[in-house]
Amino acid sequence: MEQPVRIHKVRLGSDEFRVVRAARTPARLALRADRHWLSMYADRHGAAQLVALWALAARSAHSLVYLPIRADPVPLGVVSDGEPVSLDLVLVHHSLQFPTASWKQVRARLGAGTPHTTTTPEQDFPDETAIDHRRRQYRAYHDHLDFRIAAHTLFVVGSSTAFRVSGTALRGLVDQAPSYLHRYPNAGHFCVELSPGPRPRAQTRRHAPGSLHIQYAGTWHI
Repeated sequence: MEQPVRIHKVRLGSDEFRVVRAARTPARLALRADRHWLSMYADRHGAAQLVALWALAARSAHSLVYLPIRADPVPLGVVSDGEPVSLDLVLVHHSLQFPTASWKQVRARLGAGTPHTTTTPEQDFPDETAIDHRRRQYRAYHDHLDFRIAAHTLFVVGSSTAFRVSGTALRGLVDQAPSYLHRYPNAGHFCVELSPGPRPRAQTRRHAPGSLHIQYAGTWHI
């Protein structure tokens, strides 16, 4: 999968951060924090870009992968609980130990960046049948995602394995969702739900909602 991006290097004090920003922001990819959960909406092109950048995050342990989608509206008719907050998205490897409190400063210093094209294999995620989901329950298993929110941005933090395993579910937004309602007209919608840790919970330890619900929206009215 090829993806046009812009590469930024930002220095804060003695630290330098490498940010990989999507060069073309999809108009049909939106993310909001509702009161109790995180909601994302994607059409086919938005889903394809999300999957490509998710694969890039699995291979980029030293970079922050940034999708500036905060200004993108959700589809017409979406009902929320309370007053939702629109968010950008950053995917980051946990080994980078990025201080999310610094993100506002980093984002403000991005500049134009350097154009680049990244390439990840088409089949970069494991087959669903090869994933042992029971391992998530083991105390010694640490390849979970984590959610954090700072400066109107959702940070999805995890290991390469965590991004690859969750990426298998995300592939369904590209491979299955477009024809899903034709095959199952009474299903309502196609979605993928990601959660941090071994089991669902209301909030993460960082007080972010503990569920990310990603809904495919093939027909998108604003």
